[in-house]
Amino acid sequence: MNSKPQAWFREIHQPSGSSFGLRLKSRLHSEQSAYQKIDIYETTDFGHLMVIDDCIMLTDRDNFIYHEMMSHPVIYSHPCPKRLAIIGGGDCGTLREVLKHKEIESVFQIDIDERVTRLAERYFPQLCESNQDERAELLFEDGIVWMQDVAPGSLDIIIVDSTDPVGPGEVLFSEAFYQSCFRALADDGLLVQQSESPLLHQDLIKGMRERLQSVGFGTLQTLTFPQPVYPAGWWSATLAGKQPGLTDFRQVAEDDIDSLYYSAEIHRAARILPPFLQRYLRE
Repeated sequence: MNSKPQAWFREIHQPSGSSFGLRLKSRLHSEQSAYQKIDIYETTDFGHLMVIDDCIMLTDRDNFIYHEMMSHPVIYSHPCPKRLAIIGGGDCGTLREVLKHKEIESVFQIDIDERVTRLAERYFPQLCESNQDERAELLFEDGIVWMQDVAPGSLDIIIVDSTDPVGPGEVLFSEAFYQSCFRALADDGLLVQQSESPLLHQDLIKGMRERLQSVGFGTLQTLTFPQPVYPAGWWSATLAGKQPGLTDFRQVAEDDIDSLYYSAEIHRAARILPPFLQRYLRE
């Protein structure tokens, strides 16, 4: 019998008094980039694991849920999406999902840390299958500055695939950033941003929605979905449209794209918020 204790990676979420752990086989890579500490592990049951500044970013086993819900609902909610920007998203999983849509003509992915993308290409190659697509342009620069400089009305959709709202990522949840996004979007433009856990981060979701409305977004929709490796295992994304009214979707999604989680039925269900969250957001 092997009595050697198993190694685990545990992310402790102090504000909620909770933690999540994954059993490890080995650490495959560790480095301090110019912006953050990046670790790659091999787990016993979740495949490869990427950790940034000691927070879980993604695993092989469940990343498809997040990446599909960050891309397909907003694309199917837009009448004719052609020009997109992804702020963050350096692991390229969201980019891959976006480019499954043949009507998309161009996608800018702007992530400040090139090392995240290069490590994803090495350890998560399945997420980077569309990096060479001629419609994609990968830019390694400050997404906040890029958004300030982009031509007004030049984008149909902005996807903010950001880290948590702490440290450098905090400004991506600010009114100033939302104002830049509003200016960059066409009149029928949509924005979607990951908005943390609906169980643990209700204040954050409410604050995001208030700031989005304050800069002029006319309609909001928060979607919820499971995400096992993130705090509480339950996550959200918030859509914002310049014009009032968001369509459910233009056509049956599963006829068009190869998805593992997203479907027309999932899209409908994700839009229905539980009563406790509805009440909180109305207060």
